[in-house]
Amino acid sequence: MSTTPSPTGPGTGPPSPEPWAENVDPAAVRARIHELHRRHAGLPVEQIVSFYPPEAESWTDLFGLSGVHVSGVRVSVGDCEQRFPLHSISKVFTYALALEDNGREATLDHVGVEPSGDPYNSISFDEERNRPHNPMVNAGALVATSLIRGRTPEEKVGRLLERLRLFSGNTELHVDAETLDQQLKVNDRNLATSYLMRSLGMLHGNIEDNILVYLSVCSVMVTTDELAVMGATLANGGTNPLTGNPAMPSEHARDVTSVMTTCGMYDAAGQWFYDVGIPAKSGVSGGIVAAIPERIGIAVYSPGLDAHGNSVRGVNICRDLSTNFGLHVFAAPRRRVFT
Repeated sequence: MSTTPSPTGPGTGPPSPEPWAENVDPAAVRARIHELHRRHAGLPVEQIVSFYPPEAESWTDLFGLSGVHVSGVRVSVGDCEQRFPLHSISKVFTYALALEDNGREATLDHVGVEPSGDPYNSISFDEERNRPHNPMVNAGALVATSLIRGRTPEEKVGRLLERLRLFSGNTELHVDAETLDQQLKVNDRNLATSYLMRSLGMLHGNIEDNILVYLSVCSVMVTTDELAVMGATLANGGTNPLTGNPAMPSEHARDVTSVMTTCGMYDAAGQWFYDVGIPAKSGVSGGIVAAIPERIGIAVYSPGLDAHGNSVRGVNICRDLSTNFGLHVFAAPRRRVFT
């Protein structure tokens, strides 16, 4: 089980708990997370259709589950120190910084918030508004990346890393050079999408520089322990519940978690909102982060992927949280736990 990290920076420290949080039973929170891991570690994962990268097939038994309650209670079970690339999970935090840099309306002018119904790498757009459908697909994430302020790619990557460190409470997060190099070698589709968007007036500036920033943030390596803190920071209105440091303005937290709920799970997003109703974002490395507002951040790592490119165990964990723990956004309040 992990321990709460020391605060970083002068004048920082865990925030005072909300009155309701004083009634949180840490043992109960930990018991529920352990129960989730035990139940899903023993279930067959027959829905697995792929692994990314292909050699991850030999890691099929890796399974980490971490939770951080907004009161500061945290728990880790399984392979929670295994590092993996953020990949598409990074889109959440790029979008958060784009909102901060440009404001809500200006960001909406460039990238929408509608589920596309298409795979994450589809070359399709909202033709009526001349913009990508949402920031959780590749096209939208590339536009969101272009909205980040900075004179050079290095400055933009530096700003995004700074935010990831605030979200996670880990000042050591960095871009993994080997992962970035691998992604740059299989980058043709992002290039094609970007050049098409530039020809349509959706994207401006140097395409290669923008993709370098986008893929650099995708190449940041995290553990489920760190990712759960990032989810809890979103759930806590943008303030890290362990350090007390703000990672994003609270007025944008609602926008980010809303888009996670409706667009975060690739082309399964509509069914996800209907069945699960939990703000979440997945990545093809097998990670999923969930942020249940005012309650808890959950992170799962299990590399077996379903037909949509989502972690099979991660999806099942979130479904369990929704069905058996009453955490669908429209669940009756009396059925909810982790409160």
